[in-house]
Amino acid sequence: MRTVTVVGASLAGLYAARELRAQGFDGRLFVVGAEPHPPYDRPPLSKEFLTGGGVEDRLALADPEETAELGAEWVLGTRARALDTRGRAVVLDDGRTLASDGVVIATGASARRLPGPALTGVHTLRTLDDARALRAELVGGPRRVVVIGGGFIGAETASSCVALGHDVTVVEAAPLPLAAHLGAGMATVCAALHARGGARLLTRAGVAALRGDAPTAFSGGTVTAVELSDGRLLPADVVVVGIGATPNTGWLAGSPLALDDGVLCDDGCVTALPQVVAVGDVARSGGIRAEHWTSATEQPRVAVRNLLAGHTAETVRPLPYFWSDQYGSRIQFAGRRRDGDTVRVVEGSPEAVGEGGFLAVYERAGRRTAALAVDRPRPFMRARRQLVAAETAAAAAAAEAEEAPEAQASAESLEPARPPAARARERENRAARKPCNDVR
Repeated sequence: MRTVTVVGASLAGLYAARELRAQGFDGRLFVVGAEPHPPYDRPPLSKEFLTGGGVEDRLALADPEETAELGAEWVLGTRARALDTRGRAVVLDDGRTLASDGVVIATGASARRLPGPALTGVHTLRTLDDARALRAELVGGPRRVVVIGGGFIGAETASSCVALGHDVTVVEAAPLPLAAHLGAGMATVCAALHARGGARLLTRAGVAALRGDAPTAFSGGTVTAVELSDGRLLPADVVVVGIGATPNTGWLAGSPLALDDGVLCDDGCVTALPQVVAVGDVARSGGIRAEHWTSATEQPRVAVRNLLAGHTAETVRPLPYFWSDQYGSRIQFAGRRRDGDTVRVVEGSPEAVGEGGFLAVYERAGRRTAALAVDRPRPFMRARRQLVAAETAAAAAAAEAEEAPEAQASAESLEPARPPAARARERENRAARKPCNDVR
């Protein structure tokens, strides 16, 4: 393999480039990024960067020395337009074609937008440019801010806006924000952070439309209000839409790759096309697409190994882990919670949020499946390590059990063939040794 192209220059793409060099690939390496910026850290965008406490230089994921050591050719500010599978070439939107022996797809995801005309004052928050534009609107004095979506990005943005002195309303369509991740009980506890922090939370509230003033020759209009599905109007100077993300797979349309809420690949991040792997937010590995830091940082090692091997030599199933800073509290979660799991608080109390916090664990059939902490970082990290260790042990046991029948069959195949008479005598001897359970 002489040339590899990594399509995507964010966290997962950078980790893939690092792994290629670490695992001995010394050929030509392209890293293609749609944004003009070198790889940067996204989590601070909705927190300290938005409030003015973070400078852009601190967002960089690699310093100039490491970037130089990678020896990659960075193609930034250029989108991939297509994947030519006949020659395994990446076609760029500026007309260039990068012929490659291997391709790593790491194009991430884009923020979902509401339908309707584009209005000034309406923002999403996914990229550095998004954060710059939103921050510029928040520094001009008190504003009426409506955040649509009570997930992690929405809650963190609302928290930052409150810290900046703005009037903030969070609109959530579900009965509770984060219930799908945490379950109803713990989601109720975390939802209370909004009121404690000084934001209004409206649940079971769908958005019908965004209202704006009359368009001009220079603008399509400026947002003035959010109309809810029940007819209520929420006055707004700034609207932040945080309703999730969609994987960036449009450039792969028409290719033989299977696409369904991401690029479908096996547990080793290997796609249906030879020498093409996918990692990070765009990868639906083993039927799951996880927008977690752990997926972006742990999948590349295995994906690159399999890419260089030419087949699935190793699999990976990172334990989901995420954290969120809201209203002065840190929420941390790890594990695989399912509906029906029981929740047990093992340290602190949910009533002590803001005054010491708590650690809760989720259990199923006597086995711990997940952990949630608010303002208990050290106990949480211990619980997370225990979850990882338990999963590792379970995976090793399953692999050993799977290999045992194969080893037995292999051993039996090496035994010399015996004549029918000998096999018959062996059956008779086993029957004679069998204990009798007849008690009539």
